[in-house]
Amino acid sequence: MSNMIDPDIIEPSIDPHTKKIGVRHVKATNAAGTRTKIQVRDFEPVYTDEPASLGGTNSAPSPLETVLVVLVGCDGVIINGVANAMGFAYAGVDFACESQIDVRGPKGVPGIRPYFESGKLDITVYSDEPEARFRQLCRNVEFRCPVMNLLAAAKVDMQVTWVQAPAAQYAGSVA
Repeated sequence: MSNMIDPDIIEPSIDPHTKKIGVRHVKATNAAGTRTKIQVRDFEPVYTDEPASLGGTNSAPSPLETVLVVLVGCDGVIINGVANAMGFAYAGVDFACESQIDVRGPKGVPGIRPYFESGKLDITVYSDEPEARFRQLCRNVEFRCPVMNLLAAAKVDMQVTWVQAPAAQYAGSVA
C-alpha cells in the first residue's frame, strides 16, 4: 500500500490505526541558580546551565543548546530507523547545527519571541546509495523526526542542508 499523499513517504513501521502513547519521564532539581541537575531513567545525571555572560556559571550546556543536542540526536535515531526500513546502506552521519535567538525575548521584552528565531542544520550522510534513494531518506527523516517537527511547529526558520558523501569518507566514531 503506497502513500497517496506523497509517494516518497515510506509505509509506517507501526499499525497506523492503533494509538500507542509513549511516556517519557525526567526529574530535576535546581538550587535557586542557573544550574539544573536532571535525572533520566537510571543514567548518570545531566546538567544545564547558562554561560557566564548570561548570569550562569558556565558549567554545562544551556537549555537552548541542549535543544540543538536533542535535534541532532533525534535526527540520528530517525535516520537509522528510516535507513533500516528502506534497506538504505550508510556508514555514518555528521551534523553541524546552530541557531539564533534574540536574547531580549527570554529577558521579558514584549513582542520578542523567547526562543529560536532561526537555525541552520547541516547533515552529511556517508552513503553510496543512488541520489533518488538518498533524497527519499531525507524526505522521510524530515517527515518523521519529532524534534525537527516541534521546531517547525514553533515556526523556527530552520535551514536544513542534506549532503551525500562517499561512504569511505566517513571518519567518525561514536564511542
